[in-house]
Amino acid sequence: MPVRRPRKPVAHLEVTAFINVIVVLVPFLLSTAVFSHLAVMDLALPAKSSGPEQINTEQLLKLEVVMRPDALEVGDRIGGLIERIPSTPEGYDLAALSTLLQRIKDKYPDTRSASVLAQPDTPYDSLVQVMDAVRQAKPPAGAGKLPDIELFPDVSIGDAPVITKKGPA
Repeated sequence: MPVRRPRKPVAHLEVTAFINVIVVLVPFLLSTAVFSHLAVMDLALPAKSSGPEQINTEQLLKLEVVMRPDALEVGDRIGGLIERIPSTPEGYDLAALSTLLQRIKDKYPDTRSASVLAQPDTPYDSLVQVMDAVRQAKPPAGAGKLPDIELFPDVSIGDAPVITKKGPA
């Protein structure tokens, strides 16, 4: 004879408390979320050349900003060092760099390219700040709402030349 088992009532899930938590949690998470904006800059890496660089007579300025731990060296690849800007205790002197680059831009208004050469241990934040100073300058404080001054928008990045320390002979 078959054994009869009593039927158990079907259990109903109580999800009201869970829904209440979700209703409160979702708006909170959405309101505190940080929506990051990504900025993309077009950078041109220096081309690898197998031979000596051909001198272009139309554009005589090959601007280079070399980032050293103690200074920024602004120079011309062909003409040599233009000016060495010593670092301040807070970091690189970006105001002096911007002023110098504005004077260079006045002399060479058609030049749009510049190279920023950094050492391998250069902090990323410093590299970005120097690149921004090379690309554009802020207008003077009393000038109202003027747009930024375009300096050298075509920025290339690369490795700084290594300085060899000469020891006693």
